Parts: sequence; structure tokens; C-alpha cells
Amino acid sequence: MNWKAVARSAIGTSHENQGIVCQDYGNYRIFHDLIIVGAVADGAGSAKYSDIGAKLAVETVLKCFSDINESPQKEEELEPGYSKRLSKEEAEKLFATIVKKAIAKLHEQAAKENYSVNDLACTLLVFLATPDWFAAMQIGDGFIVMRSQDSEYQLLFQPDKGEFANETTFITSANAVKEMQVKVISEKQEFICASTDGLEKVAIRLSDWEPFSPFFKPLEEYLQEPVNGEEKDKYLMEFLNSERLNSRTDDDKTLLLCFFDRE
Repeated sequence: MNWKAVARSAIGTSHENQGIVCQDYGNYRIFHDLIIVGAVADGAGSAKYSDIGAKLAVETVLKCFSDINESPQKEEELEPGYSKRLSKEEAEKLFATIVKKAIAKLHEQAAKENYSVNDLACTLLVFLATPDWFAAMQIGDGFIVMRSQDSEYQLLFQPDKGEFANETTFITSANAVKEMQVKVISEKQEFICASTDGLEKVAIRLSDWEPFSPFFKPLEEYLQEPVNGEEKDKYLMEFLNSERLNSRTDDDKTLLLCFFDRE
């Protein structure tokens, strides 16, 4: 039994045409084969160094979880974070602590380079999953879709679109932690997809916020195939850069896909 995962980003055609770099970033860590932590971030289009902010936020989050996992503390002290299911209150506390560390890292970077922390603005989605339960948080737009054993695809949070068009909350916003959405699901996990909002219109039915099953099912099946990492990367990058997909979205696109193989 183990997690299979892959994370890749592709530049949107609008950014490519303007000579702007990809401002998305996603990555993950697997601990002891049974625990996976993933994060994705979408840099604000209006922020000068948002690509740096997105990567720094994600890598800081993953390092925090790595530090917890590798801590010399007693096993029973680590249990609430990994082995035992978190309550919603415990999850809120854990995610708030880690988000604050990511925010502090962005402030440190801004001070070091002598620019505004708002130049690093980005959204942030984070999840922690074991074979038996799942906890996640979201600040800003983007989406997390998961499927528990013997269930349908489920959208965890409605994306935060703000009061006006193209507006959302970033982790550099003053109200970031207050606006953070958190959920804990106590079911056996099979499939997880975390993505930035570049894929929202093709993956989520916006009329009722239901996941579009034909989008997710092939991705889940692709993860289950016994192919090596290089072939997996090729398939995913070809999909993210495909003409068919780019005809429906011109934004940067990130996919972080996870499947728990129980065999």
C-alpha cells in the first residue's frame, strides 16, 4: 500500500504571449508511504514576483510538515498530526500555524530583496492525507477535489472569488488566516486532485460547483497505470499543454494528483 503522486505546472497562453513566466507552483511530500502532504499556489497576476511567492509558500509549507515528521519528539506527541485523525479544531490550529510560517517567510524574502510583501502575493491550498482520513485548507481560489473509497468526486471548498470579478484572497492579505477554509473528512481515501484556478472552468461545473467527472476519471486512471515517472510526466505535460485545453483556458495551469494504491 502506498501513495502515487505527480505535480506539474504549465504556462498559460496569455502569459506566454505577454512574455510572463508561469506564476503557478505545486509540490508534495510522502512520509512512510502512508502519509502525503501536498500544496499548490497561484501567484497574483498583479504581483511583480508572484512566481517566487508561490514557490516559496509551497516549499515552506512542505518543509514545515517535514520538520514535524522528522522531529525528535516522542511518537505520542506527533500522533495528533499524522497517525490519529485530526478534529476540525486541531486541523485549523495546525494549518494556521503553518500558514503563518509561510507568511513570515514571504515577509523575510521581501525584506531581503527590498520590495513589498504584496509583490509575492499568491493563493494557497494545502492538504494532509492518510489512507483513512483527509484534512485540507484553502486561501483564495483554485480547487481541491477528492474521492473517498466507493464514493463520487467531491469538491471540498467553493473557490473564494471575492466581491468583484477576478478578485480573491491571497496569503499576503491582512485577513488571510481568518478567511482560510478548513475541512476534515473521515473516510478511506482513494484520489486527490489539487489545482489552481486555471483549470476551474474545465474541471468544475460552475452552475452548481459539482466536479466534472469526465475530467477527473482519466487522470485517476492514468495515475493507476504501472508506468515510470518519465512517462507519467510526459502524459501530464502533454495534457496541460494540449491545444484542446488551451482553447478553453489561457491561464497558468497546475495539477497535483494523488492516488492511494491499496494493493
